Amino acid sequence: MNSSSILHRFGSSSVLALVLTLMALLLPWATTSAEVANVNAWQQADWLTLLVTVVLCALAGVVVVNQLLPRALLVTALTLLALWQITTIVKHTELAGHTQLGFWLLVIAIGLCVWASMKFLTAIRLFDSKVQGLINLMVPALLGAWFISLWELATIGFAIPHVLLPAPSIVGEAIASSIPTLAADFNQTIIKAVIPGFLLGNFVGFSVAVVADKIPFLRRGLLPVGNLVSAIPIVGIAPIMVMWFGFDWQSKVAVVVIMTFFPMLVNTIAGLGQSDAMEKDLLRSYGATYWQSFFKLRLPNALPFVFNALKINSTLALIGAIVAEFFGTPIVGMGFRISIEVGRMNIEMVWATIAVAALAGSTFYGFLALLERRVTFWHASFRKAHH
Repeated sequence: MNSSSILHRFGSSSVLALVLTLMALLLPWATTSAEVANVNAWQQADWLTLLVTVVLCALAGVVVVNQLLPRALLVTALTLLALWQITTIVKHTELAGHTQLGFWLLVIAIGLCVWASMKFLTAIRLFDSKVQGLINLMVPALLGAWFISLWELATIGFAIPHVLLPAPSIVGEAIASSIPTLAADFNQTIIKAVIPGFLLGNFVGFSVAVVADKIPFLRRGLLPVGNLVSAIPIVGIAPIMVMWFGFDWQSKVAVVVIMTFFPMLVNTIAGLGQSDAMEKDLLRSYGATYWQSFFKLRLPNALPFVFNALKINSTLALIGAIVAEFFGTPIVGMGFRISIEVGRMNIEMVWATIAVAALAGSTFYGFLALLERRVTFWHASFRKAHH
């Protein structure tokens, strides 16, 4: 078997990962000075043996297993085990700041295994939609695990100070030790400000869009105004809302309403104008009224645009509420927590708050994407995107 056939059979990333793993065996992991002699690579033989075995088994799985699904699951499982193993080695030894070329070659080899795993997983096509959905979720989950592991390895391997960039494990410990504080901040920002502001802003934006769609001159006048207001920076709106509505959650709701109103207005108006003239003429020939045409034709065609606005606003609402809390809030809230902890140089808590906010925003966005899938499964744009 020549080199080209080997690359075609096993993949260039798999072959390169194997080569890098073998090279890592021949190179030191850490310096051999007296200060760090206890962390010399050869004194970590048990850890190193298990780690290399995991990587080699993952690569061997490409050779032994012929069916795509078992191969993908085997390589993915062994790759995740290798990620856990190498991060454990760095975290629980004194390798921090003393890692050498052999260590980073092995990290790159595991990264190539991640690449191969995602390549295998994305090539799988199953008839069972639920199992296929789980396979599809494994790709971003694996990529996320790799990014977090690489973050951990980089911060510890290069001995980056916590004040500049804490490791994910330290952020996780900060979250675990501050659950009551983070829960109170979550309640103040998400429950009291983001959700009410999001619902109110989208409802008003949609309602005004329906009225503007029926009145042509109002539609022509509102669209330029909407684009103008959307360009106003939030740091200019937030202090004004705090002066108008006070320091509590009411001013944050006002900021969220302003930020979500115009994206919903613009997208809904654009969506309501998507129906073809032939479709409208067909309904008129059946004697359909304006509202019958609206609910049977124009609103269904506008739903992808409405959901697009909802997904955009799910992130804008969170950003607006957090930034608004920088300009005045009770002694609780995500924006307040970030601001006060930065002043204290407690960067772990800052990242913990950011992680909770990111998780909340991603969950909210995912819920809206799932709802869109359920509501607009019949739409041509949805079918085209999933073929």
